[in-house]
Amino acid sequence: MADIYLYEIDKKFLPVLVPFGLRSKRDGVRVSEDGPLSATFGWLRIETTVSNVDGAHITRGYRWWTAIGPRTSFADDGLSFGTNSKAGVCIHFKEKVPSALRRKGHSAITVTVADLEGLKRTLSP
Repeated sequence: MADIYLYEIDKKFLPVLVPFGLRSKRDGVRVSEDGPLSATFGWLRIETTVSNVDGAHITRGYRWWTAIGPRTSFADDGLSFGTNSKAGVCIHFKEKVPSALRRKGHSAITVTVADLEGLKRTLSP
């Protein structure tokens, strides 16, 4: 059984999100009891184990042009799966997790899920 955290989607950004194949009722973060953690955003996906998570915290108040869509950070090797500019959960990894956007991997991912506190609580020790 997996906990599923779907994205909170700001509908005004749908023209930017739809070309990536975002599926509002399927994409988000899945955390399984037996360890896998996956985040999907349309045709993009990352996967690791829960034991690779080094912490999670809520971040808020993004600039829309730096938050919307799947994107890598200009400042570091972070990845974002952004569907709104209000808030998300930043998940840090012990070992980098590769994606189609960066084969060398990401040390963190920010996901703009609807249940911020729930995802944070699930990933906290």
